[in-house]
Amino acid sequence: MPSRPAVSVCMAAYNGVEHIQEQLDSILDQLDARDEIIVVDDGSSDGTRELLSNIKDPRVKSYFNDSNLGYVRNFEKALGLSSGEIVMLSDQDDIWLPGRVDALVESLKSAEAVASNFSYFEGTPRPIETLRLKSSPGGKRISNLLRLWIGIIPYYGCAMAFRASFVKVSLPFPPYLYETHDQWLAMLANVRGTMAHLERETLSRRLHANNTTPKTFRGLKAIAKSRWMLARAFFEALRRRRSVNADIADRRG
Repeated sequence: MPSRPAVSVCMAAYNGVEHIQEQLDSILDQLDARDEIIVVDDGSSDGTRELLSNIKDPRVKSYFNDSNLGYVRNFEKALGLSSGEIVMLSDQDDIWLPGRVDALVESLKSAEAVASNFSYFEGTPRPIETLRLKSSPGGKRISNLLRLWIGIIPYYGCAMAFRASFVKVSLPFPPYLYETHDQWLAMLANVRGTMAHLERETLSRRLHANNTTPKTFRGLKAIAKSRWMLARAFFEALRRRRSVNADIADRRG
């Protein structure tokens, strides 16, 4: 039987010493010798850097920023360092459930990007965080995009995976993207018509005070600013789709 494609796991780390080893262990249990975990530490001061420096597993490749980039640019850097045929995103403090890697790889046989459902532990999710993805084979991208813009579809980077060819198109991130890199990736995949949903839970998210997801109502000004950013990202996604299609037409011509 042929082996599955090589997998790169991209993790952005920042002051995660309390939980990151447990997360790495849950990932490594599912990886082969050809796979890799790209960890980019964003200037941690709590011992995360020392922990990563002492890991002997050759599949864990750690990089250390000289200055803090913020989580969006940190994930962008990690994606740019990946070399696998399949690329998965990971937070530093969750737990991957058994079978996650194989399930996501299987979904990517017929899609460029996939997002799964997930469970929670240690905390209580907000109502919006309890929304569930439904399988949407074809014809759902307009609905997906509208719900993404409104903010009522659970696209979380930690539950996403991509083909390397899609990652190449997604980079660089738009320069005005100051939050929600996962929304950019999901938007681009839906615009390209290559987004899949996996209804099974593939990880369990740890809820605690330091999660980057906002815990309270953000205010109308912040919401309006975020929606404008996503509107700009939508038109950038359209531009990139047209550019890729034009390149394909030129090669065929």
